[in-house]
Amino acid sequence: MRPIDDVAQDLGLTPSDLRPYRGEALKVPVGLVRSLAAGSRRGRIVLVSAMTPTKHGEGKTVTSIAVAMALRLAGYRAVVCLRQPSLGPVFGIKGGAAGGGQATVEPAETINLGLTGDLDAIAAAHNLIAAVFDNHIFQGNPLGIDGSVRLWPRTLDVEDRPLRQIVTSAQGGPREPPQPGSFVIAAASEITAVLGLAQDYADLKARIGRILLGFRKTGEPVRVEDLKAAGAAAALLRFALEPNLLQTGDGTPALIHGGPFANIAHGTCSRLSIELGLATADYCVVEAGFATDLGAEKFVDIVGRLAGFDVAGAVLVATLRGLRYHGGVPDDRDSLPDPAAVSRGLPNLEQHVGNLRTLGIEPVVVANRFPGDTAEELGLLKAFCEERHLAYAESTAFVDGAKGASDVAAKVVEVCGRGGHSRALYPPTTSIEAAVEMIVRQIYGGAGLTIAPAAQETLAMLRRIQEAEGPVCVAKTPLSLSDDPTVRGRPTGFVPTVRRFSRSAGAGFTVAYLGEIQTMPGLPRRPLSEQIDLTSEGRVIGLL
Repeated sequence: MRPIDDVAQDLGLTPSDLRPYRGEALKVPVGLVRSLAAGSRRGRIVLVSAMTPTKHGEGKTVTSIAVAMALRLAGYRAVVCLRQPSLGPVFGIKGGAAGGGQATVEPAETINLGLTGDLDAIAAAHNLIAAVFDNHIFQGNPLGIDGSVRLWPRTLDVEDRPLRQIVTSAQGGPREPPQPGSFVIAAASEITAVLGLAQDYADLKARIGRILLGFRKTGEPVRVEDLKAAGAAAALLRFALEPNLLQTGDGTPALIHGGPFANIAHGTCSRLSIELGLATADYCVVEAGFATDLGAEKFVDIVGRLAGFDVAGAVLVATLRGLRYHGGVPDDRDSLPDPAAVSRGLPNLEQHVGNLRTLGIEPVVVANRFPGDTAEELGLLKAFCEERHLAYAESTAFVDGAKGASDVAAKVVEVCGRGGHSRALYPPTTSIEAAVEMIVRQIYGGAGLTIAPAAQETLAMLRRIQEAEGPVCVAKTPLSLSDDPTVRGRPTGFVPTVRRFSRSAGAGFTVAYLGEIQTMPGLPRRPLSEQIDLTSEGRVIGLL
């Protein structure tokens, strides 16, 4: 690895202005980010998304890293912006999120095992608020809080199935009778979403203060600011708000900061890291969570709308494995050549191309190559792109690093040079119901929307407390364009149901649930933690 100070200097940053972390990373002060963002220089955002993924993933992180590496190899100043990995997937079924092969961010062990402690600080701030809420009721409840309505769970950054539903009590008795409670994983905490959207310390504290915790017995909302806990929670996040500067395996700058869920939140790196990237690089490569129906739409309608970001071009990752799967091949056979299945799976990719173009973004379709991919199948994908006047490139970055993505980088520069501009799907004054229906019809390909009675009641409550505004964040399965994870390809005519709404008042959006979304995952039968170990020399092994 290169000295991290040299990486900082590549972005025009003076190492003495930054805070070192164990010699491996640098924390960039919030004030410096704000100062740089106020300048006139602006880079270009390259948004990395994908077709509907299989359970294996299609390689967005590897591709994001590789594109930034290839752009730097071509002589441009480039930076990749990624979310911080959660310990849940690291120890669970998916593994780490530091890339793979010859396209990684480093040091991978540090990145995957907590990085600079930002998620620990988030969990501490989140649980402080929960403790203050319960203590207020125990100490006489001067605000008259209705203790039976608790919108704020507790959190930790490990998958722990038994904590999905718990019972809490200070000691029983009339002041604090036992109450149902729950835990969410730290990436699902609204504090994580707030940290990812805050532009400075004042904004961070104000957003935390607006978080909705419950209600008084009179029906008035109870927020963090009512309990005078916003300042203390923000204090715990003082250093966590600073973006983390690291590097890829070849020394390309990497900003790894923030980690909100891509379902119940916006699923991308922090606003501050993107602003820093735009201020210091020609190209800021940003990975969006899941496929275009979730990640890209939310980036444009939530993050871009809030921060004024304009996406210059996109990378749309596709795999023949994914196309075969969406063409009907069983997932235990999707690595075997099947040109007919590839052809049947192309409509799924076509929907995602259309989604990006609906959002005003022109994509480069990238075939992320795997062993066993055939020339005939790749020819079908290339012909599909040529018929639709789409830029197309193949990537072998997992094996070949930056050189394996050089054609991708050239096509990215070409597409970004066309002067395109991203645009929100719906105006900011759109009602919540209308916004969800527009997303369903135009992005998912559905035929309409129904809203369950319980969700309608919540919506009425949000209107009563003046919280039924701002963008919508749809929570649904990432494994299908529909709300049913078993439906492959490009479904049409489906009419999903909004089962419930919840309000992330600090983050500033309303979450619409199309199906059950698990915010506290459970470990699999054979968790990856079984293979992670520490050698006698202090070296971590077994991380994926």
